[in-house]
Amino acid sequence: MNTSPLLTLGGTFIPLIRGTAMTVGFARPDVSDLAFHLFDRSVHPELFESFAQRELILGEFALTMRIGDAGHMLQVHAGGRTLCEIATTHSRPLPQHKRFFERRMRGSLEKSVELDEGVCYHVSFHVDQLEPEVFLACQQELLIDSTKAELAHRFPAANRIVPGALSFLTADTWSRNLLVHTIHTFPDNHAIVKTQSLFEV
Repeated sequence: MNTSPLLTLGGTFIPLIRGTAMTVGFARPDVSDLAFHLFDRSVHPELFESFAQRELILGEFALTMRIGDAGHMLQVHAGGRTLCEIATTHSRPLPQHKRFFERRMRGSLEKSVELDEGVCYHVSFHVDQLEPEVFLACQQELLIDSTKAELAHRFPAANRIVPGALSFLTADTWSRNLLVHTIHTFPDNHAIVKTQSLFEV
């Protein structure tokens, strides 16, 4: 796939990324407050605060990726319909109309949804709670991995003790399939949230 990585560091934005520049410390919401949503529709971007964004055409799929303060938004158009996946705080108000499901992001989950017109969606997520030393080592490894991602954002550190939170998304296509991986780190909780989403048309 011939796409270049986009990385924002502490609010320094480069083309194809929109957001509010951040020059002060940033603290992510608590990892225990996360929720995962799937919609059979588009969701207005004003309902999701974005710090980084990218739009891609990958084979049969039109993909919009956004990184938020607590997670991400994926909007995928293919097979004549639009699906929207959102990981954010449980308290963030989102529409009820055409929402397939909502799950609190605790532990692990695997779920599949079969739609009409031959469209299928499969998702899994996992929340890892780590020891502080292990988390710091993983954070450094993930910083390297993020340079190869389709979209990445590193938030400013909230203080001098913990590193800044990191989010990045990778996407791959084959045949009539789109696979998206996301990783979000939560330094204050020593936690890493991973999701894998497969769209089939």
